[in-house]
Amino acid sequence: MQTTLYRLLPAPLRRSATPDQLIMLAQFMRFGVVGVIGLVIDTATVYALRHSLGLYGAGLVAYATSATCNWVLNRAWTFRGQGSGPAHRQWVMFMITNLAGFVLNRGTYTILVTFVAAAADQPVIATAAGSVAGMFVNFSLSRRLVFR
Repeated sequence: MQTTLYRLLPAPLRRSATPDQLIMLAQFMRFGVVGVIGLVIDTATVYALRHSLGLYGAGLVAYATSATCNWVLNRAWTFRGQGSGPAHRQWVMFMITNLAGFVLNRGTYTILVTFVAAAADQPVIATAAGSVAGMFVNFSLSRRLVFR
């Protein structure tokens, strides 16, 4: 993937990109794809549970569900072969280190469903905004602490 990325970069970036930077860019792109899959799972779970648990309860269950799916996909694809220890410990580390991203993600979600009528009617607005809000923090923490 790094060689494909290398060819796609503008000439000035190609000249200055290091192999480590290309690896990180490839990981970030895969992390983004996994994030979109997580967003679909998150949103589907909110829609499925919002009438029985309310928007806040559905949002919490959806976050735990999508974060777990994201960990599985990131472990298998984005950061394949990186990290150590038993899977259950890595999952716990992933969930703990992504608490900062959780605060940004669900904070954004909560603010939007509370104060923006359109987001309460269509929670996909809030789940998408929350995903973007937490993405960069989650990538950095996952790369540096969970899958190193």
